Amino acid sequence: MPASSAFDIRRVIRPNILKLEPYRCARDDYSEGILLDANENSYGPALQAEHSSVGANGLSLHRYPDPLGREVKQRILRLRPSIPSIDNVFLGVGSDEVIDMLVRITCVPGKDAILITPPTYGMYNVVASVNDVDVVKVPLIVEDGAFQLDVDAVISAAISNPSIKIIWLCSPGNPTGTYLREEDVRRVLDSQFKGIVVIDEAYVDFVHPERGDSYARLVPEYPGLFVMQTMSKGFGLAGIRLGVGIGSRELVSYLNNAKAPYNVSTLSLDVAMSALSDEGLQKMRYVINNIRAQRDEYLIPELKRLPHVSTILGGNDANFVLCRFADSNGKTSNEIAKNIYTEMAQNRGLVVRYRGSDYGCEGCLRITVGTPEENKVVINTLRSLLEAIP
Repeated sequence: MPASSAFDIRRVIRPNILKLEPYRCARDDYSEGILLDANENSYGPALQAEHSSVGANGLSLHRYPDPLGREVKQRILRLRPSIPSIDNVFLGVGSDEVIDMLVRITCVPGKDAILITPPTYGMYNVVASVNDVDVVKVPLIVEDGAFQLDVDAVISAAISNPSIKIIWLCSPGNPTGTYLREEDVRRVLDSQFKGIVVIDEAYVDFVHPERGDSYARLVPEYPGLFVMQTMSKGFGLAGIRLGVGIGSRELVSYLNNAKAPYNVSTLSLDVAMSALSDEGLQKMRYVINNIRAQRDEYLIPELKRLPHVSTILGGNDANFVLCRFADSNGKTSNEIAKNIYTEMAQNRGLVVRYRGSDYGCEGCLRITVGTPEENKVVINTLRSLLEAIP
């Protein structure tokens, strides 16, 4: 019998959250008719020249948004059909709010801990620090740019330390770009760990279907699994700050109880509705196919032809490439990577990300896949700088 069958979310959630009486929004019960319950300005937005209940784009901006974003959640179910219900979906102000909420409802400050697998997304560590939560680090297997889980070490660390409430897994990873193997993920989920396993899938839409897809399909099977996604990457909507969490109904209910009453704005929900329409999804998939093609057929091959580029690391399952640089003797060089990064940003109007300080990423720059024109600028600029290095 898998360990997940005995999972009890109440052992993970903080006692004060279990007893929390959530704030009830004015729109929790009724949202139609003459609405005089929430102390809104019934005359409409001040930006209107005349009194009107309708603001920009036909939206009722003088009214609070749906506190749970139900219509957006319904459309998310069409995108991820394995999700049982909108009650399994949480919406946050970007993935960063989802990360913070998970830590706040599970980890007692000064007592509990989370487990991360470096190199990984830096906000896990930042949120833990803000909430006075310890961080246990179990590095990924980085040899030959694998960036896969050290499964035995993760399980051993998690079950030997009862203060660990969350295991954070990133798939595809940031900055690794690597999709985690399903057999490894299932081993962690089937282990004796009694906390929550979170899989951050910000870049999952860039994975080739033959290599894998969203682990949201495992949520009905594992009550201790929580999957995070975002509208920032595949949908190209970083500006609306909309993060998505997918988990058991009970876990989502605790998140809803603890969140701010109207955390996601009407404007963000409206844009998300359009993006999740049939037309929006068709456009998203078209753009993703173009990004994959630019990544696999142009950017990676051209980078490999440049002098001082020693290798492309990771699984290349995201919308970026992790490129390692070496000196003339073939030795990995943080100096070259850092100098190239600085010169391009300060003098060439071209900004990438230096990742040489991250575990297993020595000598690396992370380069986002841009438009065809932008990618050509990247290659031409790098070539001119790298050819000048002896």
